[in-house]
Amino acid sequence: MAQNVSRNTISEFVITGFDTLEKPVAVGIVILIVYILVMLSNIANICFIMLDQRLHQPMYLFICNLAIVDMLHCTSSCPTMIGVLLAGYKTISYLPCFLQMFAFGLGFVMELFTISIMAFDRLIAIVNPLRYHSILTNSRSVLLTFLLWILGSASMAIVPGTLLPLPFCYSSLKYIFCDYAAVARATCVDPNPYFNLMTALTFFLLFGTFSFICVSYIKIVIVVIKMTSNTSKKKVFNTCFSHLIVIVCYYGPIFVLVVLTRVGLNLTVEERNGLRVGTILGPSLLNPFVYCFRTKEIRNKLLRIMSKVDPDE
Repeated sequence: MAQNVSRNTISEFVITGFDTLEKPVAVGIVILIVYILVMLSNIANICFIMLDQRLHQPMYLFICNLAIVDMLHCTSSCPTMIGVLLAGYKTISYLPCFLQMFAFGLGFVMELFTISIMAFDRLIAIVNPLRYHSILTNSRSVLLTFLLWILGSASMAIVPGTLLPLPFCYSSLKYIFCDYAAVARATCVDPNPYFNLMTALTFFLLFGTFSFICVSYIKIVIVVIKMTSNTSKKKVFNTCFSHLIVIVCYYGPIFVLVVLTRVGLNLTVEERNGLRVGTILGPSLLNPFVYCFRTKEIRNKLLRIMSKVDPDE
């Protein structure tokens, strides 16, 4: 229950977002299983790429980065949710709460940046195939990824930074982990200006990256229309299909959760929490399997490994 206390007496917060669940243990087990699958599948993808010299190319470096981002995004929130649901451990200390808020925001923005830079990679590969390896070298890809992490960290430092100076009057958090909205509601001030700030930042990041991706694919479509060979068109489609799946699966739920709820769509706390869990776990679980089975080099490597396993041994 919320307590009227000063900031100085609050050393931890209580997460209450799952209090209305009828079967918290069952939900916790599902989240735990999916979280383990996310971690194992993404680690496997990274290992496949890092251990094969032939896969040390820009596209696969970006796939590795996407796997790291997916693991960060899930790890910033899932262990807390699992602890609440399975162990009944609902409290989180003040500083870890803010660190979790920063890590979750960083995972969110880096997901957007990584998907966008992968669209840029596909654009160069299709529009300028002969100069692809000279334009986007491995060293440039690593440098670009490093700069995106710096930009993401700097932009997400705003998130906890706006709430740290504020006094807190409540120790309970309405949602399922330390996200911005839950912590902002626990302050002693009107949270609406802070919600508006976060909405503006989220809209800028979402629509900015989505617009960049759309422009990239419009240019790709223009190039494909000019192609005369059906084989070339099919090759382009196969090259982009995995990335398109990732775009739809990530941006779709995010737009529902962030955009539609801001224009009048009323969701219950349970529906909002369910969507939030889905936007965290769904794409992070799907991404490694999409790239594992849709990318020929990774798929062939996996098949070679499986073919070496003799069931009679």
